[in-house]
Amino acid sequence: LHYRNIDVSSIKELVKRWYPDVYARKPQKENTHRALNDIYESIEELNWYKKNIFIP
Repeated sequence: LHYRNIDVSSIKELVKRWYPDVYARKPQKENTHRALNDIYESIEELNWYKKNIFIP
């Protein structure tokens, strides 16, 4: 593990509590529970937060 790892689940929980209206528009994950698919979905989810929450 690297010290710069990002915990997407923590970001999701913060967004859910701080911006519930924006969180409600978040795309649903497929939940296939396959390691590589989970990684790709987490990256997509983080990009969604970047575009919809972390607006410059």
